[in-house]
Amino acid sequence: MKHVASARAMQAGAGCRIAAGGGAKLLSRRVFWIALLVLTLGCNDPIQPTAPRSRDSGDEMTRAGNSSEGSAAEYERLRLEMVRSQIVARGISNERVLAAMREVPRHEFVPPSLQDHAYQDRPLPIGLSQTISQPYIVAAMTELDDLREGSRVLEIGTGSGYQAAVIHEIVGEVYSIEIIEELAQRAEKTLRGLGYDSAHVRHGDGYLGWPEEAPFDAILVTAAPPEVPRALLEQLSMGGHMVIPVGEFYQQLERHTRTSKGIEREVIFDVRFVPMVHGD
Repeated sequence: MKHVASARAMQAGAGCRIAAGGGAKLLSRRVFWIALLVLTLGCNDPIQPTAPRSRDSGDEMTRAGNSSEGSAAEYERLRLEMVRSQIVARGISNERVLAAMREVPRHEFVPPSLQDHAYQDRPLPIGLSQTISQPYIVAAMTELDDLREGSRVLEIGTGSGYQAAVIHEIVGEVYSIEIIEELAQRAEKTLRGLGYDSAHVRHGDGYLGWPEEAPFDAILVTAAPPEVPRALLEQLSMGGHMVIPVGEFYQQLERHTRTSKGIEREVIFDVRFVPMVHGD
């Protein structure tokens, strides 16, 4: 798996551009620019393979969005459907990852106004210009890191805390760094409230890693630097993997593995993440 790309994803992106270009001939200038803005915003989600969906899965997600009950049983049903139709259907097969995705209550990591949308096939805003990643992206990155019980794992970009919870379910402990202090505090509170007591959250600069706890068997980065931070590579143990989106506007998900011959790099597929920023 030296280079894996999503043809459907590239076609979808191209479709957005074609639709925008064709509209110029049919719409007035004002309406055209409004349409172009809407199309552009619609193309800003992470790029990934499209899941084959059952005939009624879309209806189930719509009913979830309209539901006001939000019962634990309903959320569990939607979570299981999410794993089946969005994650297994796209080829994720690691049983540890699937079990974690079935277990972690994603709705607890989004704002109350969005909880009924938590299991839909898309990222969601969590405030402060940040998002919780699409469920498939969380599962794919976790699978690529080849996590096992007892693995030492570093996450860069805590965000809502959802990815940290998924990691914790698999390995039993996780170290996570968040550059935005308010998010770090909020995520730590959520994780503690759900019983993830061995999720260690630090407010700090992810570019520096967590050297006093290194080396790590796996590093998972949820924001995109323009190039791979050297400090993070240096904190990988022998045989360890780092999964990271790299690039500015054009980004690729990469996996870096420490071997006896050095660092081996694999390109997985195209993505779009928020940029990774330095601390003050």
